[in-house]
Amino acid sequence: MSMNSINTNYGSFVALQNLTETTNLLRQTQDRISTGRAINSSRDNGAIWAMAQNLRAGSLSINAVTGSLDRAQSAADVALNAGSAISDLLARMKEAALAASDTGLDTASRSALNDQFKALRDTLKRTVDTADYNGINMIKAGGTSLSALATPAGTGYLTVAAQNLSLGSANVTVSVGASFTTAAEANTYLSRVTTSINSVNQRLGTMGAQSKALELHNGFMAKLKDRLDAGVSNLVDANLGRESAVLQSLQTRQQLGVQAASIANQSSAMLLGLFKGP
Repeated sequence: MSMNSINTNYGSFVALQNLTETTNLLRQTQDRISTGRAINSSRDNGAIWAMAQNLRAGSLSINAVTGSLDRAQSAADVALNAGSAISDLLARMKEAALAASDTGLDTASRSALNDQFKALRDTLKRTVDTADYNGINMIKAGGTSLSALATPAGTGYLTVAAQNLSLGSANVTVSVGASFTTAAEANTYLSRVTTSINSVNQRLGTMGAQSKALELHNGFMAKLKDRLDAGVSNLVDANLGRESAVLQSLQTRQQLGVQAASIANQSSAMLLGLFKGP
């Protein structure tokens, strides 16, 4: 093929192709630097992009799991705090009943102890009634048991069972209207309160163990999410140090390409000189 043609400038075509290729590579490098990712879409690397998307989906699913665990743990914490307060109230009720069971105690003193006993009883009832978290009460009669998501697939749950700590229940055998006027009656309530303390503490132990399971699993989910996010980063993140070096190289290459295209375009103009007169 003739290299001296006004119809076809082969050198200009080659220079333009090289310049276009350099410009495309420069654009890709700039995209990597601006996003921090070597793979921004399936066009960059379909297989790696698909793997990264699956990992991102798993990470987002874990957000739902941790949210469910957080809500369940908060509700369980409210119930446990109220349960601890109930255990303390029962201990003070036991103290009052024990003191009132003394047969040598005068009537006025026993009446004062009964007033104290009833005040503690009423406080216990209020504690149970107000132990709500977002409409959930786990320690009242007919309380709500909690079920929290345990897996990103939604196939497993962790449960914290409700425990009835209300007055007159199987766990707190002291009735709503409990009071005493004699040493014998005080002794009867002493026995009931003692039994209630043991039962309440056992129920709180069960609830505490289940709540701890929520906490431990939540911690594991947080670590799993961190590993998934790190996995995505390993797959798609760009090496910015290398990209910086590539950027400088391509910018230089682009400038040389522009000059090469300019030189190639001048060859056609040089042909006109062959037809000029002396």
